[in-house]
Amino acid sequence: MTATPFDSAHLHRLFPAGEIGKLFSDSAEIRAMMLVEGALAKVQGAAGVIPETAGQAIHRASLELQIDPAGLADATGSNGVTVPGLVAAFRGLMQAPDHAQYLHWGATSQDIQDSGLMLRLRQVLTLAETDLRATLAALAALADTHADTPMAARTYGQHATPTSFGVIAAGWGWPLLSLLEDLPALRDGALWVSLAGASGTASELGADAPALRAALAEALNLRDPGRSWHTDRTPILRIADWLGRLTTAFGKMGEDLVRATQSGIGEVRLGASGASSTMPQKQNPVGPSVLVALARHASGLGATLHLPHAQQRDGAAWFTEWLCLPQLVLTAAAALGHGRKLAESLTPDAEAMAATLAASNGLILAEALSFALAETMPRPEAQAETKRLCALVRETGRTLAEVAAEAHPAIGAERLDPLRQTGQAPAEAQAFAERVRALAD
Repeated sequence: MTATPFDSAHLHRLFPAGEIGKLFSDSAEIRAMMLVEGALAKVQGAAGVIPETAGQAIHRASLELQIDPAGLADATGSNGVTVPGLVAAFRGLMQAPDHAQYLHWGATSQDIQDSGLMLRLRQVLTLAETDLRATLAALAALADTHADTPMAARTYGQHATPTSFGVIAAGWGWPLLSLLEDLPALRDGALWVSLAGASGTASELGADAPALRAALAEALNLRDPGRSWHTDRTPILRIADWLGRLTTAFGKMGEDLVRATQSGIGEVRLGASGASSTMPQKQNPVGPSVLVALARHASGLGATLHLPHAQQRDGAAWFTEWLCLPQLVLTAAAALGHGRKLAESLTPDAEAMAATLAASNGLILAEALSFALAETMPRPEAQAETKRLCALVRETGRTLAEVAAEAHPAIGAERLDPLRQTGQAPAEAQAFAERVRALAD
């Protein structure tokens, strides 16, 4: 096994990061930093901070040159950051020392690396949105189609009251819908450019450093934060928290599906299942189990990212971020892939759900009976009478509807009909579907 399953030849299909995974390769990171260096030189040339011809040459070279990440290993191991080795390699490949001397003018390594990271995180959010919308469309279809498909709700693993499968699907979707709706504000408030120089003072970036930072932000289609943020990791944490919430939402879906497919319940059929090496009869809920594992992994990574960065630069905290953030992104990407596939392929087993409701002999409607009785007697008495009738059901094997009708003929049969005791579940399922459709229009 490799250090991470995302890079494993035999495990990566279990944790598929898809197109998002490509954004966290060495070559993608180097390319992003080269684009930042090129854009910086171009705006500096236009502002007269460096010769304009040099700025144009550096910008052109940033689009054309290829730098082998492996060639930066020794320098990075010594310097603790990739950018010094990158700048040296960039200057050498340009073969134009008069122009190359102006590369990386007045910036610091963190400016380049953080801005390059934001370019990749912007693409992460774009790709995530595509999968998120597709997942929501699939869940909305399930919610709409099965708004009135009754099933047993469960609390503490026990039968509670009737609900509908449609509202269960909507329950998986509502947190995802909130995440989708949060994306515009996240993009506007977290995709920041960084240009502040060695200690955050922009002392060597020219007389109008704020204007230069704004120009760089525009060139890279990032936001200008109006200040240095080298040790204020708020934008990183906002994106990380969004990814963590995403993975948690899919983890909830996974937890429910593991239980819904287990032996003795079998109320949902998955589009695909896993085989056992020794038990031919098994159909393991692999996808849902992966979602649960990914949510647990993301929880730990997110907690580690929430640590303070000291002084004006903190190497240890920055290195910790490098260890955790890519893993969190790939974890969320894998959750998106599995979650979308499951949403688009799972089907509820209405017959199994109906059998579960019937198997309780109506005891799942005990709450409904207690409130029906409370219309003609004090609530405590109604609850006590309901408990008595439930005990009678267990003793005789008769249904709750039968013993209730015998003891209290005035209670209509509809009060103990599971199809009529799902409360607001159908309406909430349909409201979710309508909300998703409205966002798609």
